[in-house]
Amino acid sequence: MSRAIALPVVRRAGIPVDRARRMRIIATSLLAGMAGLFAISRELVGLHPLWGYVLAFSEAAMVGGLADWFAVTALFRHPLGLPIPHTAIIPENKDRIADTMATFLKDNFLTSQVVARRMRGMNLAAAVGGFLADPRGGEGRLRSGAASLLGDVLESLDPEQLGGMVKHGLKAQLERLEIAPLLGQLLTAAIADKRHLPVIESFLRWAGATLEANEELIRTMIHERANTLLRWTGLDEKIASAILDGLYKLLAECIVDPEHPLRRKAEEGLESLADALLHDPEMQERVARMKSEILANPAMTRWLDAMWERMRAGLLRAIRDPRHALSGQFGESLAELGRALQEDSRLQHLVNRFSRRTVVGVSTRYGMQIVQLVSETVKRWDARTVTDRIEGAVGRDLQFIRINGTLVGGLVGVAIHTVDVLAG
Repeated sequence: MSRAIALPVVRRAGIPVDRARRMRIIATSLLAGMAGLFAISRELVGLHPLWGYVLAFSEAAMVGGLADWFAVTALFRHPLGLPIPHTAIIPENKDRIADTMATFLKDNFLTSQVVARRMRGMNLAAAVGGFLADPRGGEGRLRSGAASLLGDVLESLDPEQLGGMVKHGLKAQLERLEIAPLLGQLLTAAIADKRHLPVIESFLRWAGATLEANEELIRTMIHERANTLLRWTGLDEKIASAILDGLYKLLAECIVDPEHPLRRKAEEGLESLADALLHDPEMQERVARMKSEILANPAMTRWLDAMWERMRAGLLRAIRDPRHALSGQFGESLAELGRALQEDSRLQHLVNRFSRRTVVGVSTRYGMQIVQLVSETVKRWDARTVTDRIEGAVGRDLQFIRINGTLVGGLVGVAIHTVDVLAG
């Protein structure tokens, strides 16, 4: 990652670079002030005993301030540009820091126990539902900063490696999914709610339209299969007309009569299929075999590749501009889904349980790959970028260490001088 985007990222994360620089100026000015006070008190120490305390304070404050300046500076660079051993710790140990960071994430955040405990305390479905229902609501600094940070992470991580992990995880979930019982439950629920009736009617109308569009082809087939006597007497044409009229009549009766025997046969066939999907091991094995063949097909791999790219691009658009990405008819559909996630407790339970199991499974199986991705990304950054980002994040607090070291050192100097005076 180039250094050009290092400072904007730091600013978006809520850590203004100028605040760290301002604190550095204050800490350095305080150190310079102690040096000036030391020079003045050294000249005036003989005028009054109080100047001895001032001299002790300023002298010890200089020592404490210089020591902490050296310690803070040594983290990020060589003090005064001198190649002193064990300085410029962060740039010199960038790769080791990346590996340590990855190990820390793996051991403390990506264990199944930690992930499961955190997921149990989260209502992810309601949170997602709230965002989908109103993506413009609550766009405060926290949401904007988190969205920008997530966008930067998605853009900076290796797309092929991250995409490979996502696709491999999705494919593994599909392979473990028992699809036959799921299809059986869906079909059973559809039949119970009479949602299969419009499908049957649509099929009948499609069959009628297909028959009408291919009427000449059917007549030609009957004519070609008729013997010479039928063709000579013209009976083949009458037979063709009778067959077509009978088919048209049968389809019309099926469409207008919900209790037609043919429709009942179709419904019985669907019920039988649903029962076989739920309870017949042979049917379940056949469906599982078909699923495995589909997943092993190269076309499926290409489809997963394309789906991941669309998902990643869509997610980036939504993060960068949620108002535009979640607008229009698609946005209205997502808003309706969001309201359902917010209001339906049963749907929330199902989504949260699935999310918890999925996240725990992913962290267990792919935790090492995830932290390796983080480690490799940090290793690809140049040393100056890593230094700038870490210093921008914690530099202000480190300058407080310098200020505290200067003041505490001065107080310790006064205490030592007081003990010395009292002992003398």
